[in-house]
Amino acid sequence: MTDLPQVVRIDNNTSSMLILNTGAPQGCVLSPIRYSLFSHDCTARYDSNTITKFSDDTTVVGLITDNDKTAYREEVRVLAVWCQDNNLSLNVIKTKEMIVDYRKKRTKYSPILIDVAVVFLGVHITNKLTWSKHTKIVVKRARQNLFPFRRLKRFGMGPQILKRFYSCTIGSILTGCITAWYGNCLASDCKAPQRVVCTAQYITGAKLPAIQDLYTRRCQRKVLIIVNDFSHPSHRLFSLLPHGKWYRSAKSRSKRLLNNFYPQVIRLLNI
Repeated sequence: MTDLPQVVRIDNNTSSMLILNTGAPQGCVLSPIRYSLFSHDCTARYDSNTITKFSDDTTVVGLITDNDKTAYREEVRVLAVWCQDNNLSLNVIKTKEMIVDYRKKRTKYSPILIDVAVVFLGVHITNKLTWSKHTKIVVKRARQNLFPFRRLKRFGMGPQILKRFYSCTIGSILTGCITAWYGNCLASDCKAPQRVVCTAQYITGAKLPAIQDLYTRRCQRKVLIIVNDFSHPSHRLFSLLPHGKWYRSAKSRSKRLLNNFYPQVIRLLNI
């Protein structure tokens, strides 16, 4: 993408035009759309693989059956060739591979780089799909903002301003991508962010929504979007029973799947 005109406009003030020939400008609403159009033909070649793209983050997810990694390795190779043909460079430092394997007898792998945890869109995912690490990091970041929160209280700020500050700097951290990780958290991990909420509630002197209530509310809002959007990739996971009142629940043999987002929101819809 070359010869792209770029201007910045704030209210009635417009900057001079700048022609860009490399990259995409940060903060521009058209940059993600342009990148999506540019990488539209970067799709999975095999049914067992999925390529997920969000802005400039690309993730290859492969299902390996009977230790046959041929399709997955070929997908990675094809992606590298596609990037080379389209003048895109892979960030080698951020390119990582994680294997999720619950078998007792594990196979020795020779991957690009195996990490016990990776950061995907701000969420720390471990190879055991546990969320203790993510919860600790989120709680630590939220607690760091309690100091300026207390200072605002000492400066005489009212409850409404304190609640807005909490929503922007503390609540947004605690509830980031909460529908993906909170449902499978351990009881101790669920209590940690709630303690931060209780501390902030004591400082403000006003009632703040509990983490569990926010999680339920976000799940309900998200599932309604999926159910009403026929083009959503997850829409096919929601099917009504013959009587047309309840949605069909997915069978699960483990609590990990039972507490996942989709089984949980189906139970919420059936209430």
